[in-house]
Amino acid sequence: MVASESVTQKDIIYPDSDGQPMADNTKEFELIVLIKKNLDLLLANDANVFVAGDLLWYPVEGNNKLRVAPDVMVAFGRPKGERGSYQQWQEDNIAPQVVFEILSPGNTTKEMNNKHRFYQRYGVGEYYLYDPDSNKLLLWLRSKDELEAIEQVAGWVSPRLGIRFELSASELKIYRPDGQPFLSYLEVEQQRQQAQQRAEQAETQLQALRALLQERGIDLENL
Repeated sequence: MVASESVTQKDIIYPDSDGQPMADNTKEFELIVLIKKNLDLLLANDANVFVAGDLLWYPVEGNNKLRVAPDVMVAFGRPKGERGSYQQWQEDNIAPQVVFEILSPGNTTKEMNNKHRFYQRYGVGEYYLYDPDSNKLLLWLRSKDELEAIEQVAGWVSPRLGIRFELSASELKIYRPDGQPFLSYLEVEQQRQQAQQRAEQAETQLQALRALLQERGIDLENL
């Protein structure tokens, strides 16, 4: 009987997908990508921080029904790398310490309450829930065995990530520890192009100055 149970345990399959979409609309998708990619950049030099988006997390070996896929999660103490799912018993039993959820019209109250209970039970230290439609940010911080709600969210700084949260009149703004805002890929590319244009303009001006000085008989090599 014991041998049969052991074989069954080894044969349990932990699916990499729950069949649910990553996002229900473009706004939700863009926010998930914004947070995930900026955290990738922020934590790029630490080989032992794993960041994932929409990845199934299985906290208990042998139970492939007990799972959740945070929109974004961060696990300190776990190496970067590819995974089909986050199976906690294979990750030194380290639970993701920070999770983010972006609400969409398809999320039900029951679903989000279940997620909150899951995160509280299985060790999440910081839980961020943002509703882009109402522009409301809710957050919870672990105190002993519970996730306690934080009332003052404006200007909140994550204890683990060092990032700061601000709510403008219409949207959530997140800032790196150095004060730089989280930027989308498009914004990063636009900044790169602007910097390249400035560099090209500076080079053109420098060449014009050199030509003018040469016309006046000034030898730059001997200055």
